[in-house]
Amino acid sequence: MWRVFRVIFAKPIDAELVLDIDLLALNAKNHNDLESLYLLTRESMLKSGLYAYHDHLQATNKFYLAAVMLSDAVLDTVRRELRRVSDAKIELDELREALKQEVIKREVIEGEKADGARKKVAKAAGKMLRIRKSKDDAEEDAADATSVVVAQSASRPRKEDAL
Repeated sequence: MWRVFRVIFAKPIDAELVLDIDLLALNAKNHNDLESLYLLTRESMLKSGLYAYHDHLQATNKFYLAAVMLSDAVLDTVRRELRRVSDAKIELDELREALKQEVIKREVIEGEKADGARKKVAKAAGKMLRIRKSKDDAEEDAADATSVVVAQSASRPRKEDAL
């Protein structure tokens, strides 16, 4: 039995199980077993395969999925779809509470891992907003520069007018 852990250097130091392989029970025809075995190879280590696999596991982790489901962007989309179906106006907070109380398990909403997932999702959302804002500002600056150029060319006298 082989186990691969990722050590998290925080206070307190923690370890997350990334991979669990029983070498005696591997099936050569099973794709998942072959993929798990590949993660232990030198080629995978050179390509950072274990890190990519860990990122994939974190993205599909129940705590991160719950945090994404309760984010404002997803709730806006759900609210829009509910409006199409029932013509009811539902507030974001009301929808968030309904999901917390009736749909999502309590264990994935509360606790240290849930708080960490919420912080990571909020950080990613903030990063995307900053990127969008900088793109919008760049487009506005380009539009302002274009309008200035048009105004300058319109104010210059043409050669035809001088003749």
